[in-house]
Amino acid sequence: MTISYKINKPISAKIFVDILKRSTLGERRPVDDPECMQGMIKNGNLLVTAWDKKKLVGVSRSITDFYYACYLSDLAVDVNYQKKGIGKKLIELTRGALGPKCRLILLAAPAARDYYWHIGFTHHPRRWILERDQEIV
Repeated sequence: MTISYKINKPISAKIFVDILKRSTLGERRPVDDPECMQGMIKNGNLLVTAWDKKKLVGVSRSITDFYYACYLSDLAVDVNYQKKGIGKKLIELTRGALGPKCRLILLAAPAARDYYWHIGFTHHPRRWILERDQEIV
């Protein structure tokens, strides 16, 4: 198996939804909302993909200024391709596209918490979320 990686190779929302579902990340993403999924693909500004020939098997989708902060919003690897270093390589390539001082920031899915610690991320206990239906008081 030879995996090739591409930086900013455009993908359709349909292909994006497919890889999210094959990775289990689809359980926590609005995969049944085509407009939202299209917006996620269109407005992310750093996309790293992993391919097994013509099959998308992994994706790292980020929003970044390339200098100070990069929010790695989605890291998804097809469950049949996990534990082969693809996720780690996607993160390495994402980081490689950033400036030398740029931090990589993410929110981990509950099942992936230990994975990020294992590959060198530092846990940060503070995060603040304002859900769309919550009022600012």
